[in-house]
Amino acid sequence: MPPIRRTRLAVAVGVCGLAAGAALTAYVLLADDADAGITPAKASGTPHCRRIADHAPASLGGHSRRDSSLPGVAVWGDQDIVLRCGVTPPGPTGDPCFAVDGVDWVYDEAQSTHGRKVVVTYGRTPATQVVFDSPTRTDEALIDLSRLVSPVRQTTRCLSKN
Repeated sequence: MPPIRRTRLAVAVGVCGLAAGAALTAYVLLADDADAGITPAKASGTPHCRRIADHAPASLGGHSRRDSSLPGVAVWGDQDIVLRCGVTPPGPTGDPCFAVDGVDWVYDEAQSTHGRKVVVTYGRTPATQVVFDSPTRTDEALIDLSRLVSPVRQTTRCLSKN
């Protein structure tokens, strides 16, 4: 093989190797990014949201918490549970409403699907949305999350207080 062909072949192999290495690096970084595909809520920078994200439990519903660089966001597992503080509070709704440890939650039927549950606090500003995207211990998780968001003053109720 002439020297010019060997040089071209070596350059081509080197370029392919660099491209493969860059692709692998990008895949590993994106696959390990707890925030991939998550958008912080409009009011995520409020003091309440900072406190909620900073004090979110280390584990929730059987999943370990992952580091998030987004304001007002907490992530557990591989986005099995995602908390976004600072979402627009829901108004009067026909969606099911339930209370957990004194915190009213609305089950967002429009965003929920089979296997994916979306709930949002009711009557608290800023509101907190939680997405459960896998089979998880939802009841246990909502108890922990209700304790986390309860310091945000409730101004209206979804359910009558008995």
